[in-house]
Amino acid sequence: MKLLRPLLIACSLLFAATAHAEKVTVAAAADLKFAMDEIVAAFKKANPADEVEVVYGSSGKFNTQIQQGAPYDLFFSADIAFPRALAKAGLAASEVKPYASGRIVLWSANLDATKMTLASLADPTITRIAIANPQHAPYGRRAEESLRAAGLWEKVESKLVYGENIAQTAQYIQTGNAQVGIIALSLAVNPELASKGGYWLIPDKLHAPLEQGYVITKRAEGNALAHRFADYMGSPPARAVMTRYGFVLPGEIAGN
Repeated sequence: MKLLRPLLIACSLLFAATAHAEKVTVAAAADLKFAMDEIVAAFKKANPADEVEVVYGSSGKFNTQIQQGAPYDLFFSADIAFPRALAKAGLAASEVKPYASGRIVLWSANLDATKMTLASLADPTITRIAIANPQHAPYGRRAEESLRAAGLWEKVESKLVYGENIAQTAQYIQTGNAQVGIIALSLAVNPELASKGGYWLIPDKLHAPLEQGYVITKRAEGNALAHRFADYMGSPPARAVMTRYGFVLPGEIAGN
């Protein structure tokens, strides 16, 4: 019995630690990839027993998937309209909160985008331009709006290559499948892309705001970790990361 006692104590401690450990699955817009990875790493360092898994993709597709019962606990959308729609449908366990506004840029791994403007895309030597699919990617819709506002849509539409989300769009440009494209500033400033090419910031007057928001889904109503992670997104360390990746935070003013 004396030999069993330490084993029983160890097992009970392990059970207690496991019981307190929680897990959440986050659906996040692809423009958050690099910033969210850093934020999650910092959060997990302070909360080593908790598990935060992030899936990146198109906000529009995540919205549809959550409506169909996909097992996501939090939804960080590149368009605040999607989580608002979920809340209206009774699929949210929290208020919809804005967390940032995004910016779009021209970026290229082969051309000097710092010396380009949208008008440069009409150049006949440029034959492949990547944007995210406007049908379900907010960054794609803003790219289309900007091209239309600049009077260029009809001139460049035949050159367009569509990514499923903004990360895939950046990958098309990075690998040479497109010569240039319109991507999120948050991706262009990441060291991996910044080392390969510069960017030109598209004036935000050419498109509707990219107001982004998040919501805790109905599935995670009783998940304490989901609420703690949501709160962490508003903390000074998380806000500092978001600012470093070019996001405009609520209450701040964007500049061109």
